[in-house]
Amino acid sequence: MSSIGSSASPRTRARDFWRFARHIITSSPSRFAILVFTALILLFTALFSLPLASASGTVTPISDALFTAVSTICVTGLSTVDMATHWSPFGHVLIFLGVNIGGMGVLTLTSVLGLVISKKLGLRAKLLAAGDSNPLRAHGGVVNEGQTVRLGEVGQLLKTVALSLLLIEFVVALLLYPGLVMAGIPPLAALWEAPYYAAMSFTNTGFTPNAGGVGEFADDYFVLSVLMVSVFLGSIGFPVIYTLAKNYWHVKRWSLHSKLTLITTGILFVLGAAVFLILEYNNPLTFGSMDAGDTTFQAFFLSAMTRSGGFSVVEISDLNGSSMLAASMLMFVGGGSASTAGGIKVTTLAVLAIAVWSEARGRQSVEAFGRRIPSDVQRVALSVVAWGATIVALSTIVIAQITKAPISDVLFDVISAFGTVGLSSGLTAELPDSAVYVMAATIFMGRIGTVTLAAAVAATSRSQLYSLPVERPIVG
Repeated sequence: MSSIGSSASPRTRARDFWRFARHIITSSPSRFAILVFTALILLFTALFSLPLASASGTVTPISDALFTAVSTICVTGLSTVDMATHWSPFGHVLIFLGVNIGGMGVLTLTSVLGLVISKKLGLRAKLLAAGDSNPLRAHGGVVNEGQTVRLGEVGQLLKTVALSLLLIEFVVALLLYPGLVMAGIPPLAALWEAPYYAAMSFTNTGFTPNAGGVGEFADDYFVLSVLMVSVFLGSIGFPVIYTLAKNYWHVKRWSLHSKLTLITTGILFVLGAAVFLILEYNNPLTFGSMDAGDTTFQAFFLSAMTRSGGFSVVEISDLNGSSMLAASMLMFVGGGSASTAGGIKVTTLAVLAIAVWSEARGRQSVEAFGRRIPSDVQRVALSVVAWGATIVALSTIVIAQITKAPISDVLFDVISAFGTVGLSSGLTAELPDSAVYVMAATIFMGRIGTVTLAAAVAATSRSQLYSLPVERPIVG
């Protein structure tokens, strides 16, 4: 007896495959997003393992290839090999393409794939894309449309994602090219390094094409300033870029998300610089040998990069322990939602801070800028922090047990991995294979996002049609 599959024509099998793919996309967008990123990581792992990808023409060990693939697709910047010398030109092209694919975001990427498959942006696909501008779209429950872009604007948002990525990287590369040439980079080499640095800064990855990294431009305020601006634009998120592009002169029309993102980002940027300035001004290994102007600028640069940028002029291992702890706190927060940055996100911190302030003042509701923040948003914010802290704690314990390394170095690199920052105390490059896999898993969970992971797990949960009696435990 012949099976149906064997008798079906190639056209029929292709049509059935596309139907199956569309079913997966529409039934569980969050799980499909995880599936897409996993497939990309496996694909790039295979490509990085090719002899063609290494400068020596040999096969890269699977642990190093996998970690590089995860760090590239998840726009992290940590590495277990010397990124500037280990990879061939083909390998560097793979890295360049990988960070741009990863920088588009999990749900945005799957929205584009869903658009290609369905040939049009239906309601489910629009809800999926809207989830990238507000993670609650991947969650159950009612979401106020004013918190994100309207469904009718999602097509424009997707265009904004692609165009802003290409346009901003192009402009940044144009600005960097003369700066790199003036800094002594050969004009021909700068033609490659300028777009490479542009991609690594806007996607908040932090890989460098040269062995010396950005340390070669330590005294070049122009190049470092361009990198800071590029990192900032990548870290605020595509929905904020979309809002600014549409309502540049109309602040009152900015969404609450945009206001919270920009204000919290600005506060953390200035506060972080002030903290590093105070803690490092007399450290001879970092800022102690600089004058007041250099110290101030480098403090702001370090503050910007610890948010998710990943570039570093000073050696992270030379920082005081107190500075490394402050940097870890900034890395854990990260950047804006639906951005190339990682962490728990600045809006999560803002919502929790506003909730605590409202509770301290005895207010019945949590409000900001004339808008009320619903309780489900507050619960998700609390869940994101709890899940993030749990992931960091478990990874730190496991890696510390495997390596027996100082807990401060382990904690710093784990938070850098979770926040997809890319700064390292030097520990990551020395990890054994077992710890490399743990660190790669931490990066993956940090980039995919705790909300997306939670939504994927809860996709099959059932609604509870009854409520239990209320009893209040003692808290605090």
